[in-house]
Amino acid sequence: MAFNIFLPDVALSKSKKVPVLYFLSGLTCNEDNMVTKAGALPYLSDEEIALVTPDTSPRDTGIDGEEDDWELGTGASFYVDATQEPWKSSYNMYSYVQKELQQLVSESFFVDDSRVSIFGHSMGGHGALVLSMRNPGHYKSVSAFAPICHPSLSNWGRKQFMAYLGKDEKEWSKYDATELVKGYNGPILPVLIDQGDADQFYSTKQLLTSHFVVAAETHGCRVNLQSNMRPGYDHSYWFIQTFIKDHISFHAKYLKGEQATF
Repeated sequence: MAFNIFLPDVALSKSKKVPVLYFLSGLTCNEDNMVTKAGALPYLSDEEIALVTPDTSPRDTGIDGEEDDWELGTGASFYVDATQEPWKSSYNMYSYVQKELQQLVSESFFVDDSRVSIFGHSMGGHGALVLSMRNPGHYKSVSAFAPICHPSLSNWGRKQFMAYLGKDEKEWSKYDATELVKGYNGPILPVLIDQGDADQFYSTKQLLTSHFVVAAETHGCRVNLQSNMRPGYDHSYWFIQTFIKDHISFHAKYLKGEQATF
């Protein structure tokens, strides 16, 4: 699996261990999209935070049909551990991001693995929210740009969950941010979500952002949610580029020791 890592100067010189921010990209993307399009690196350098951007799926696994559908297979892992054939032997992105990748980064680079946060876009925003709530206390904060928030109910989710996880919708809830937030009982989790109101996937109900917001406000007593609707913005990386500084500043607070409160 390919990934990129950005290290600020203090980590490159090994003069100070730095916190790590993981970014999960969306459908059809790879490990390069965020680094080349989001404009994040100057802000990460200023804050002395490392950035890790993994690929969005395994590639060239030999699975029949892997390249046939842009919403399933290559570039479309949905960050789950597949339980169904033919995907289960290779499509284990949840475990890869949470365990294998983070262990590799911790062992290979001058970073502080006790200070970790995560964010993402679209499918990657879904992945970031799921990883943060399924691993209470591991991530200091989580944020998302236009995340897929209720995949058990949206076309971006049901199709993939059926293929990767099978027909039992109880298994789907393990990878559904809206369902997870209803039962989240870990340490207070700071959450930032930005959504554009001109996003075509928002208007066609592929994202269902409001479902997560309502569930968090109703059930998520341990989630400190800041949700912003951005007038005129779509689903593109121009949207991410506009608000990337806000997200990095948000994570920097908690990675540098600010305690999460309500």
